[in-house]
Amino acid sequence: MAFAPPRLVFAYRQRQSSRQPVRRRCRTARCGQSPEVETVPEPGSPELFRLLTTDVKPSQNMVDFGKWPLFTLLSPQEVASIRQACVFGTCANEVIYTTDNDEVFAFGQNCSNCLGTGDNQSTMTPRRLDVLCGKKITSISYGSGPHVLVCTEDGELYAWGHNGYNQLGNGNTVQGTVPVQICVDVLTKKVMQVACGSHHSMVLTADGEVFAWGYNNCGQIGSGTTANQPVPRRVCAQLNTKVVIAVAAGPTCSMAITDNGQVYGWGYNGTGQLGVGGTGNQLIPCKVVFVQQVCIVQIACGYSHTMGLTDQGYLYSWGANTNGQLGIGNKSNQLSPVRVETGERIVEIAACHSSHTSAAKSQSGQVFMWGPCRGQIILAPHPTNFTCTDDVFACFSNPPVMWRVLSVEPEDFLTVAESLRREFDSEETADLKFRVEGKDIHVHKAVLKIRCEHFRTMFQSHWNENSKEVIEINQFSHPVYYAFLQYLYTDTVDLPPEDAIGLLDLATSYCENRLKKLCQHIIKRGITVENAFLLHSAAVRYEAKDLEDFCFKFCVNHLTGVTQTMAFWQMDGMLLKDFIVKAGQCGGFKN
Repeated sequence: MAFAPPRLVFAYRQRQSSRQPVRRRCRTARCGQSPEVETVPEPGSPELFRLLTTDVKPSQNMVDFGKWPLFTLLSPQEVASIRQACVFGTCANEVIYTTDNDEVFAFGQNCSNCLGTGDNQSTMTPRRLDVLCGKKITSISYGSGPHVLVCTEDGELYAWGHNGYNQLGNGNTVQGTVPVQICVDVLTKKVMQVACGSHHSMVLTADGEVFAWGYNNCGQIGSGTTANQPVPRRVCAQLNTKVVIAVAAGPTCSMAITDNGQVYGWGYNGTGQLGVGGTGNQLIPCKVVFVQQVCIVQIACGYSHTMGLTDQGYLYSWGANTNGQLGIGNKSNQLSPVRVETGERIVEIAACHSSHTSAAKSQSGQVFMWGPCRGQIILAPHPTNFTCTDDVFACFSNPPVMWRVLSVEPEDFLTVAESLRREFDSEETADLKFRVEGKDIHVHKAVLKIRCEHFRTMFQSHWNENSKEVIEINQFSHPVYYAFLQYLYTDTVDLPPEDAIGLLDLATSYCENRLKKLCQHIIKRGITVENAFLLHSAAVRYEAKDLEDFCFKFCVNHLTGVTQTMAFWQMDGMLLKDFIVKAGQCGGFKN
């Protein structure tokens, strides 16, 4: 499996009581109620899911480490210092975490020396991994042995733990008791992402190359043979001329996404998890064939199934389905990708090579789960009360490991940020009003001057606006200006992509570079065939080069649909001409 960006950042609220290190939930029978006999619902039914999750509270304001029991062994001070954490192991019984001062610690059972502490002793007291301290870890992955891979902000690669099949890439089969930098073949490369299968390893470099090593009984190394690979070897064949942007690993298979949204798989394929239409193992990368042309942007491997997410927010799955892990309403294995219906645009998918659980998050923030659920099976995506996919694995995965690195951000109950957020548009404390389209927005001059250079200049003594109690705004719409002022109080933006264009215009006018990036992010996540060319035109107009390239690539990937939209034909002639010329130069009109 692979842990890679983007990573979700959660807020951890420290307990005021020093006697309880983390929040805990107790599940007890309700007093004064007699037990009732109920008919057992059908597997996969909403009624079953309701019964299985009645004691799971909504995750709002409950995102903390208490869901993973090992963290209850730490003191409140230790928990408060954590910035990244990964729970792994056959029983979710090992932990590695980093702190706010870039120290790295591990504790737990220490099977196969996977803690990297220098010995094979279990420890319930965190022990520091001196080799990694100060290295700023960016990606972590683990195998079934387990063995562990990490890469750092500088692109260095370290490995330790089980090594019976050369999965540490150091040329021997001696277990690694401490993190050791892998120097063979990848020393001169900057490693961006790591991914571990059960007993094989993969890395993705900054220049889009994939290296693999370790156990190769099913061809998961992609070398064209089934001989084990003792040191990192570049995966070539069909990937030789491709630029890979993401990798993922199942127990004995490997997957990769190229920069044009194509997916390649190799290794074990007994249940169709490679998505190539058959069940034969593949010794070299083979292209996954979709019924229609899609552009995949995220891939996730479960124990024996695979999921892919397109740039339009569509979810596909393939492989084993005896546990309902494909989410297609039945238990039939699928040898090729099948569309999973959720009714919403999906922005994140989650799976882990040690379990059959599947999860996804929609653009609206709805978290879905399917597959095994406390001994029963959910056959199709079902909405939960969770706010992140990590909660699904903490509560329902077996074992309850993390499917990615959990990054946390400390937050007290009464922070300045929360106070500002609460006072935005408060008539009681405001000393200034902006009137936009006849509607008032209440703000505070001091806050605006602190947060925005435009207002700092505006509220100088020689400007007329400095003496006004109400300022009329005519250049922007109320939703756009409201979102801008709210951003100055909260650092967040909540707008649909179409309105984000107007906010991008405002951010450009006011020289708010960070706000421009946030607008571009919203537009990227909300792009569709219908609005793609409109968003591309806006990116050109506001000189947002990164967004322009993203929208252009989307338009080319979906050229037939985009050219049939009204926005395409109503566009300015010169802009349209430039697009057609550029699309032709990159082969967009070839069959």
